[in-house]
Amino acid sequence: MSVTDIPQADRMRGEVARLFARKRRIAFGLPAAILIYFVYIFFAFDLPGLAERARMDNARVLIADSYSYKTHVTHDNRNGGLSFAVEGENKGTYPPGMVPDFVTLTGEDRAEIALPHDHSAVIDGSTLVFSVPGYGDVTVTVDGRDIVLDLPSDEVPDWISASGARVDIRTDGGRAIVTRARTEVYRYAFGWELFWFTLDSPFHGKSFGELAALAVSGERLVEGQSNLAAMAGDFWNNAMWRHKDVMWAIFETILMAFLGTMGAALVALPLAFLAAKNFTPLQPLRFAARRVFDFVRGVDALIWTIILARAFGPGPLTGALAILVTDTGSFGKMFSEALENVDDKQIEGVSSTGAKPLQRYRFGVIPQVTPIFLSQILYYLESNTRSATVIGAITGGGIGLLLTQAIITQKDWEEVSYYIVLIVLMVIFMDWVSGLLRSRLIKGGEGGQ
Repeated sequence: MSVTDIPQADRMRGEVARLFARKRRIAFGLPAAILIYFVYIFFAFDLPGLAERARMDNARVLIADSYSYKTHVTHDNRNGGLSFAVEGENKGTYPPGMVPDFVTLTGEDRAEIALPHDHSAVIDGSTLVFSVPGYGDVTVTVDGRDIVLDLPSDEVPDWISASGARVDIRTDGGRAIVTRARTEVYRYAFGWELFWFTLDSPFHGKSFGELAALAVSGERLVEGQSNLAAMAGDFWNNAMWRHKDVMWAIFETILMAFLGTMGAALVALPLAFLAAKNFTPLQPLRFAARRVFDFVRGVDALIWTIILARAFGPGPLTGALAILVTDTGSFGKMFSEALENVDDKQIEGVSSTGAKPLQRYRFGVIPQVTPIFLSQILYYLESNTRSATVIGAITGGGIGLLLTQAIITQKDWEEVSYYIVLIVLMVIFMDWVSGLLRSRLIKGGEGGQ
């Protein structure tokens, strides 16, 4: 190595050393920065406080309500009298002379209630005795404006919440709430009670075998109707589960997604030609079309929903318009990019036959982009079915409205589960239909997904 090469070699070694040092800093600095960011999130979002505020007892009740139902045994502490109702609803109230099979009436204001896990309760006027195996009897008495709690021990267990105006008992066997106005005992049971027939239906309480026998029997339980038609009518007009209203809400949701998606495709198609540089040589016109697409898709569909609801009022049509406006921008961008990538040779071939401009578009352009357009439209139709559920909760239409009402009232979480199951089935159905149409229209096949 010559003397002149030594400084150059030193410079190269120094450069290599600096590169390695930089890589080491990045290798250690990046994980450290990510760790610091997660520590910041941990305290900024108050995760320790969130854990302290978590109410696992409420979570257990909510989960239990999603797959089970509760029957209320209620005593009116002011006027006297016992009542029995599924989920405490008037539509689920037992008629006079009918009581649940786990209740034994031993007096006008006295009822013995059998609960799961060997728990039991006795309502005797304004006094409740709640028996818990391994603990003893919890006695709660309404004495004027006072509520007296008598326990086997001096310490109140964590499954009892007591104050001067309310006592709440929650155990694995059931739940009881005592206030000055009423005493209620809840008995949970697995399933969705009254899902098929309400208490006033002649088919309530019958087994599947009995219903099947009645369906083919000549004996009619409802005058003027066959048993099968009467069963279908009682199920369809179920006052508690409202199957007729729910099915109409599902139809509204699908219709909202369909009208919004197809309307957006029809509006975006001609505008896409204005945004494609190989079809619109005027740059200002292309710029204006692209900025319109950016504007309408830059604002989320939920924001358009709120704006349009103020302008046109709530309803499914408002939700469809919100989807139309948002998807017009998305379709316009995707359609214009597809048009810019068409094969010019096919257009030249059509032009050589003496075709006019519209004919060149019809026979030289549309056949090339149709598979792409259909694939994008069908995908958005499937996606908008889910979006229409959320939009419907704001505009007041579709299954989203029923789901929101059930969540807000916090009355029957089994209804929330029912609506969620229907939404999932609706999305699965739309996915299957989308796959079937995509296979037939684009690939030329006969099968779906």
